[in-house]
Amino acid sequence: MQLAIKHKLEAIMSASNVKPNFSDAQVVEIVKRLFRLTPSEIRSLPSYDDQNFYVAPNEGGEYILKIMNSKDSKNSSLIEMQTYAMTFLHQNGLPAQTVMPTTSGQLMSLEEIDCQKYLVRLLTYLPGTTISNVPLTPLLLYEIGNMAARMDQILQKMEHPHLDVLQRENFMWSLSNVPCLEAYISILEGDPLEEVVKSVIQQYKTSVIDKRSNFRRCINHGDFNDLNVLVQPDESGGHRISGILDFGDMNNGYYIYELAIAVMYMMTQHPEPIEVGGPVLAGWESVLPLNEAEKDCLYVLVLSRFCQSLVMARHAVTLHPENAEYLMISSKRGIHILRQLWELGKEQVQKAWFESAAQFSEKS
Repeated sequence: MQLAIKHKLEAIMSASNVKPNFSDAQVVEIVKRLFRLTPSEIRSLPSYDDQNFYVAPNEGGEYILKIMNSKDSKNSSLIEMQTYAMTFLHQNGLPAQTVMPTTSGQLMSLEEIDCQKYLVRLLTYLPGTTISNVPLTPLLLYEIGNMAARMDQILQKMEHPHLDVLQRENFMWSLSNVPCLEAYISILEGDPLEEVVKSVIQQYKTSVIDKRSNFRRCINHGDFNDLNVLVQPDESGGHRISGILDFGDMNNGYYIYELAIAVMYMMTQHPEPIEVGGPVLAGWESVLPLNEAEKDCLYVLVLSRFCQSLVMARHAVTLHPENAEYLMISSKRGIHILRQLWELGKEQVQKAWFESAAQFSEKS
């Protein structure tokens, strides 16, 4: 639900952004021309501002044809970097998609339709359902934390001539840019949450910024959420992670950011949100134990991500009030959790998370 808000907002805020509108016949032609494959089945898949198609060719295999929106298509270096990262993770044993090269050996092709140009890639299909559709057991939450830490460790080892495009200094969804929310805070005027959001931003300024020099740097996936993680049933009756999707928010950040983002999004899907932090944290620390500065800032960073989602959703409503009902229903649970975390306070929440993580680690 938070993901839907985020993509809708990004599309609304970019007036020059055009969603592709390729027909099935055009998709068949592209697949034949670029990849010498003959589709026996094509199925449109949900996407807010891109176009995604499931493609099963006569020659075998399963693929996703991804057609980027016009805005993102202009940033080919960033798309190339994201594509490389997916392949790099796959080569290092993580379940990420890889890209099928065109007949000329390219990883993407710029296709024109209706006087607009769109980048096209053919990605391998990953089986499974999104984690939003299954019960979030402690073991699965542990795997989420473990996978997120392993992913960032591997991403940090990448070498590529375009690594600098991941700097993204003004990227609103980076947890380094939480103070930028102040420019939008007036949209919460009169709302009881206004003071909560202001206080979280202030806590970020006073307790996080000075400690960032002690955070360990890395490349973040940046959007490790309930719709970007695929799972399949395992032999014990639970689920295991079978895919990691959507590298569109990749940016230079810190390991602790990825953990905070994962905790926040898993909380939105759990009937008892406070219980999420312990298992995710235990899984994370089985790979990357936190240092003292990172431990101290985890609570504020999780709340900061909730604030990013809330404020930007409200901003989207002011731009497109006809979507207000959809946007506010989608963010309702996040608002409730933010308020709950704030009322409990840092000491109580972090105590619950770290004690639960310690108990989980002792059992496993």
